[in-house]
Amino acid sequence: MARITLISGGSRSGKSAFAQRLAEEQPGSRLFLATCPVTDPEMELRILRHVRDRQKGNWSTLEEQVDLAGQLRLAHRFDTVLIDCLTLWINNLMFEAAGGKKALDEDRVRAETEQVLTAAREHPGEVIMVTNEVGLGIVPDNPDARLYRDLIGRCNQCAGIAADRVYLVSCGIPIQIKGNSHAL
Repeated sequence: MARITLISGGSRSGKSAFAQRLAEEQPGSRLFLATCPVTDPEMELRILRHVRDRQKGNWSTLEEQVDLAGQLRLAHRFDTVLIDCLTLWINNLMFEAAGGKKALDEDRVRAETEQVLTAAREHPGEVIMVTNEVGLGIVPDNPDARLYRDLIGRCNQCAGIAADRVYLVSCGIPIQIKGNSHAL
């Protein structure tokens, strides 16, 4: 049964770098499960920078925008899996729903998140998940942005409750808010 770690924080808070350091402290093989689609040249450069940053850490990379639970179930050969990030995963689910495939609301996000968490619990090693804390700002001015914030909030609540360890990263400083094991 896996140990699940959730790392949250604002944009550019250092959460991904912290998650990578935690993962690289673990022995064995590592899988980076990337949820970010390449949407423009700037995003492509960001992704390439992240890939470069992982080159020395015995990483394999898999890009999956929607089926995180399915990919986690196939990742048993990896000792550590790092999912970066749940926020973009929710974005991808919204994009899929907008294409007419399924309705997306908090109930569906809860169910999808529970599937990911079940697959994470079945993993034989460490599963680290990165997400953004989006509920600390102003209330968005349009229904789609409010839905996005609410869906991420629901996902984060489910993941935080299920996780063994939870960190909030602010200004590059990780603050452990759940769990007994301290890191970095």
